[in-house]
Amino acid sequence: MPLSSLHIIARARNGFSEKFGIPRQSREESMLLTRIVFEPDYRIREALRGIEGFSHLWLLWGFSANKQQEQSWSPTVRPPRLGGNQRMGVFATRSPYRPNPIGLTSVKLLRVEDTAEGLVLVVSGADLLDGTPIYDIKPYLRYSDAHADAIDGFAQAPFSHRLEVVWQAPEAELRLLSPNHKAAFEEILSQDPRPAYQDDPNRTYGLVYDGAEVHFRVIDTTIYVDHINNKGGF
Repeated sequence: MPLSSLHIIARARNGFSEKFGIPRQSREESMLLTRIVFEPDYRIREALRGIEGFSHLWLLWGFSANKQQEQSWSPTVRPPRLGGNQRMGVFATRSPYRPNPIGLTSVKLLRVEDTAEGLVLVVSGADLLDGTPIYDIKPYLRYSDAHADAIDGFAQAPFSHRLEVVWQAPEAELRLLSPNHKAAFEEILSQDPRPAYQDDPNRTYGLVYDGAEVHFRVIDTTIYVDHINNKGGF
């Protein structure tokens, strides 16, 4: 079945209105929450019966923001993990630019909320853009989905380092952020959202999350937040 014929059952709702800053992979230990809001035709309570018994879920979703989505695909891509200058086969990577723009993410199910939009799944660890279409949800099964002896190929070195975040923005701008927003930005920034091949200490980056924008520089292992703008989101 062509992707255009698949049914969108839900959409992801979170603070990531732009791709820059979204975690490169899903992370279980995260305060960045995503709400899975079902489309009207799928707001059926019986369809979620028993889901609270699972701690983790698989989300099957679409790379809806790919600018190259309608272009022909390439058999090789340049993974950020390798600095963006070495090519690997597309099927040996998790690149969003694929013959079919389909993503797969495991998330931690925190709770099921009863809302005016029906039952909503609140999950953590999602690497999704706000509004991402979700095509299917399946339970994560520890006995079959976890492989302790798995080998990670060229991606085996994990991103274990965390950068220090230093807030240098004027006090008036800092007051634009609630403690929760500030903590969320610290989590995002500490993971170093820059592409692996960018390391210019004089470059200023802008990152938007949940209606606020921070401008920052990276020098060695420290991120300096110089300015904060309220973009009307909170």
